[in-house]
Amino acid sequence: MTNSQWQSRTVEQQVSGMPTSDGAGVRLTRVLTQNLQRRLDPFLMLDEFRSDNPGDYIAGFPPHPHRGFETVTYMLAGCMRHRDSGNNEGLLGPGGVQWMTAGRGIIHSEMPEQEDGLMHGFQLWINLPAARKMIPAAYRDIPAAEIPLLQEADGVAVKVIAGQYRAQAGAIRQPDTEPLYLDLQLPAGGTRDIDIAAGHNAFVYVYHGSVSIEGVSVPQQRMAILGNNGDGVRLHSDNGASVLVLSGQPLREPIAQYGPFVMNTRAELEQAFADYQQGRLA
Repeated sequence: MTNSQWQSRTVEQQVSGMPTSDGAGVRLTRVLTQNLQRRLDPFLMLDEFRSDNPGDYIAGFPPHPHRGFETVTYMLAGCMRHRDSGNNEGLLGPGGVQWMTAGRGIIHSEMPEQEDGLMHGFQLWINLPAARKMIPAAYRDIPAAEIPLLQEADGVAVKVIAGQYRAQAGAIRQPDTEPLYLDLQLPAGGTRDIDIAAGHNAFVYVYHGSVSIEGVSVPQQRMAILGNNGDGVRLHSDNGASVLVLSGQPLREPIAQYGPFVMNTRAELEQAFADYQQGRLA
């Protein structure tokens, strides 16, 4: 395909995040909410946390359970200590990623390892297919140095967290949902075309500056849900921007969620609660 034939997806809808709190009172912005789970299947949730006020984050996320999906925590600034029921422990620092597969069940905590300064990052939830919801839990701590970063000649920088960007494989490959997870830094006047697999649901989140997509302006702290047309997305920024680009293979399965459990049926949710209450979850 020549570049002249390549077509960008368009913006179907823009979403502003909702201020909320989670854990022991950590203030955050919930960008991808439960009402968008069908449209953005396999993605279940996206939170951004950003504050230099310790009171907004210092209490952290004490031990809590999960079953049936994966969590991806990506830090831009600050440090978070992970501990879980599988005897895993890791310090998530600036630029690092924690990829946790809850599977049949895990109990974990994420606690700030700082008493002041900026804490900024994201947590993404990705669904697991029904056939793999009860696999053993797994945890991977990926420091910034192990995540491919492409510094391109025109000043664009692309961090390939998951999937593939051009010839560069990301730090994570997940065959169930084939997620693409990129962090792009666009200089003033920068433009970049990102390929997205046909049929994959996709969105863009601007966490600094603003971008335009096919003539539509997307400002800071706004998510642009992309239509399922075209070959990818063309991003342009007049004044510079920092952008997350995510896409994934939809599972097209029933979603039954209550709090920290994501299953396919109500009965499976009730079983998850019973297992947790009776000490069998993890």
